[in-house]
Amino acid sequence: MIKREPLVLGNKTYKDVTDDICSLVETLPGGKYFLALLTAKTLLLFYLVVLGFIVGTGMGLMGVNHPVGWGTDIITFVFWIGIGHAGTLISAVLFLFRQKWRMSIARTAEAMTVFAVMTAGLFPILHTGRPWLAYWLLPYPNQRGPLWVNFRSPLLWDVFAVSTYATVSIVFWYVGMIPDLATIRDRAKNPWRKRIYGALSLGWRGTAQNWNHYEMVYMLLAGLSTPLVLSVHSIVSFDFAVATLPGWHTTIFPPYFVAGAIFSGFAMVVTLMVIVRECVPVFKDYITMNHMESMNKIIMATGMLVGYAYASEFFVAWYSGSPYEQFVFVNRAFGPHGWSYWIMVTCNTIIPQIFWFKRARRHIPTMFVVSIFVNIGMWFERYVITVTSLHRDFLPVNWDYFSMTFFDFGALFGSFGMFFVLFLLYIRLLPAISIAEVKPIIHVGKEEVHHG
Repeated sequence: MIKREPLVLGNKTYKDVTDDICSLVETLPGGKYFLALLTAKTLLLFYLVVLGFIVGTGMGLMGVNHPVGWGTDIITFVFWIGIGHAGTLISAVLFLFRQKWRMSIARTAEAMTVFAVMTAGLFPILHTGRPWLAYWLLPYPNQRGPLWVNFRSPLLWDVFAVSTYATVSIVFWYVGMIPDLATIRDRAKNPWRKRIYGALSLGWRGTAQNWNHYEMVYMLLAGLSTPLVLSVHSIVSFDFAVATLPGWHTTIFPPYFVAGAIFSGFAMVVTLMVIVRECVPVFKDYITMNHMESMNKIIMATGMLVGYAYASEFFVAWYSGSPYEQFVFVNRAFGPHGWSYWIMVTCNTIIPQIFWFKRARRHIPTMFVVSIFVNIGMWFERYVITVTSLHRDFLPVNWDYFSMTFFDFGALFGSFGMFFVLFLLYIRLLPAISIAEVKPIIHVGKEEVHHG
C-alpha cells in the first residue's frame, strides 16, 4: 500500500485556504518587503538612466563592434524569453496532462512569464539603435513608399511570435485569476478596493454558468498556449539558425533552445518560490517540498538535454568536414572567450547533477544556489552562441575581442530591477496562489490510497 503525499499541508479547511492566500493582499507588508521593493526600485531607476544614455547617445556606448554586431541586447533578450517558458509549461501543459501538483505554483509561474516577456521586449527595440522608430517593425498601411518589413526575416518572425506569446500569456494569467479577484472583492471593506477588484473580476458571481464558461475558456487558452511553448523559442533560435554563419547554421537549434528555455525557466521558478516560501511562511503549506523536488527533477532532466546538445554540436562540426565549422567550436572552447564556454558548461551540466541525490533536491539552500548558477550559466550560453561565433569570422583581419562596457552591465543588471519590481507589486496586489484550484486538492493524499 502506497499513500500519496498530501499536496496541501496543515489540514486546511476551505476557509483557511481563502484566509491564507488573501492575507498577503489584505494586510500591510512588513519591513522586509519594503526593503526588497526599495532595492528593486533603485535598480529599476538605474536601468532607466542607463537606457536613457544609450538611446540619447547611441549604441556606441555598448560593447558591440565589428564583427560582433550582436551583443548584450540580443544575448539578454534571448535569456529573458527563455525565463518566460516555464510559466506556460507549468500552467498550460501540466494542466492539460492533469498534473495536480502544478496548482499551487501555476499562478506565480504565469506571472513570471508575463514579466519576463515584458522585460525581454525592450532589448531588441533598444538594439535597433533608434527605438523611436520601432513601430516600423509592424506591417501596417503607411506612407513610406516601398519601405515594408521583410517577411522572410526571422527578426520579424520574433515580433509576431513574442507579441502573440505575450498576449496569450497575459490573457491566460488574467482569466485564471477572475474567480479569486471576485473573492477579494467580496471580502473588501474599503469601497474603493471593492470597486477596483469588482471591475477586475468582470462581474463574476460564481454561478454554474460562470464556472462552465470559465472552465471552457481556460481549457481553450491552455490548448492555445501549449504549442507556443515550442514555437516561440524555436523562432527565436531561427534568428541564428537561418544564417549561413558557422556555429549558427544548424538544425539542432530549435529543440536545443526549447530545452534550454525550460531549463532556465524552471530555475527561475525555483528561485522565486524559495523567496516566496521564506518571506511568507504560511505559503509553505501550499508550496511544499514535493513541489520543489518535482521542479528540481525537471531542472536535472533538461540540464542533461542541454549538455547532450553541447556535446552533439562538436560531433556535428567534426562530421560536417567543414574547417570553418570545426574552427568555430574549437575557438568556442579554447579561444579568447573560452572562459565563458567553461562557465556555461560548469553551471548548466555539472552543478545540476547534484540533484541526483534526494537530499539535495529537498534542501532549500542547495536548490536556491543551484537555480542561481543555472541562470548564470544560461545567460553565458547565449553569450557563447552570439559572441564566439562572431568575433572571429572568415578573415583574420576582422577579428576582434568583445568587451562589455559599464552600459552593457547596467542594461543587464537593471533589467532584473524591472522584473523584480513587477513581481513584488504582483504578490502584494493579486492572489499569488490560485484559491479556486487549490481548494479541490486540499484532501488529496489524505484519503486516497494507491496499490503498489
